[in-house]
Amino acid sequence: MKHHHLARSWLQMIAMACAMSALLTLLASCQSTIQQSATPTASEQAAASHLLILIDQRLAVAPLVAKAKWNSGAPIDDPVREKSILDAVANQATQAGVDAAFAREFFQAQFDAGKLIQVKLHEQWRLAGQAHFADAPDLGRDVRPLLDQLNPQIIAALAAMSPALHHLSTAEYFDVQGKNLVRGDVGGAVREIALRPLVNPKVAD
Repeated sequence: MKHHHLARSWLQMIAMACAMSALLTLLASCQSTIQQSATPTASEQAAASHLLILIDQRLAVAPLVAKAKWNSGAPIDDPVREKSILDAVANQATQAGVDAAFAREFFQAQFDAGKLIQVKLHEQWRLAGQAHFADAPDLGRDVRPLLDQLNPQIIAALAAMSPALHHLSTAEYFDVQGKNLVRGDVGGAVREIALRPLVNPKVAD
């Protein structure tokens, strides 16, 4: 009987220790959530707004790309160029202190959002029987240099947001202010795609 009593005592002690460990883990998680939910600082808000403006500026180039490709007949999808840009921005991001995998995800979202604008414009132009544009820009000479200028600025803006970039509070700010600062073509779908990596972050520990 004495052995059974000791065994029960040990089991009770182990159970209490496990319960205490679980409680401490829960408290730590709550504290982390509270920290992540704190309102972004004024400087973080300014940096986030600047990034949103740059995203909007990049999306504003998409109609120019659409015009150039309409005239040239080039396909909207250009996986070879996309891969080249993703490799370049991943390298630049690493040098700037931004996670390369996140940079790839972020810029892929920008590509997808821009291509959605182009697809919808081409659909409209086909229905309207649009001829070649007299004022269409040249893709290589006029349009791509604009994007090449914006990409490093966006990477710098991402770096300026670190480490707040992946906090829940910053994601909420991106979601709210994005509606004011980023174009909402196609019923808001373009903005949703472009901001997805920012409003659905992998929350920092």
